[in-house]
Amino acid sequence: MNRIPVIAIDGPSASGKGTVAERVARVLGFHYLDSGALYRLVALAALRAGADPEDEARVAELARALDVRFESGRIYLAGEDVTDAIRAEEVGVAASRVAALPAVREALLERQRRFRQAPGLVADGRDMGSVVFTDADLKVFLTASVEARAQRRYKQLMEKGIPASIHNLSRDLHERDARDAARAVAPLRQMPDARLLDTTDMGVDEAVNQVLAWYRDLKS
Repeated sequence: MNRIPVIAIDGPSASGKGTVAERVARVLGFHYLDSGALYRLVALAALRAGADPEDEARVAELARALDVRFESGRIYLAGEDVTDAIRAEEVGVAASRVAALPAVREALLERQRRFRQAPGLVADGRDMGSVVFTDADLKVFLTASVEARAQRRYKQLMEKGIPASIHNLSRDLHERDARDAARAVAPLRQMPDARLLDTTDMGVDEAVNQVLAWYRDLKS
């Protein structure tokens, strides 16, 4: 298993890591893991079950029983296409809360590691390089200013017809950053062996090319 290459891309919410990771995976012909989607799925399941997102035992139970399927770019929960539903801001806020629960993170750990399959994997999230794939061939910490991230999230939501406010998005991102960095289990941070990629003033193509260049340099 350890011989299968992994590129781990971590970073704060709305930094563009998912878009970059998915594009890198496509270019290399690797599998792709959106770990944030798993926590959003748990959060959505909790909200629908009427469970408190901070009820650790109940949410961990939901995480273990999660009926998830990733297929052709869509995400299914118990057979229902929830690709767009899990991107709602309410779900994102709840996901940040459930992700701070040790029992939930433990419940999802092996599920995430099973995505490591030949010919390789590109994984994005908050703790891909620090916890889930500590032996990743390349670790990237991808970030951007709060202002840039709020603009990106606003554009993303508006394109999907989901009402949004730049002010509220900026506030939520500030709060989420603080929660993710301060949590006791797997806090969001740049690892010493991770390369920093600030995409505040960078387009997607440029960011993708930089990650590919770093990876190819390692393999040359």
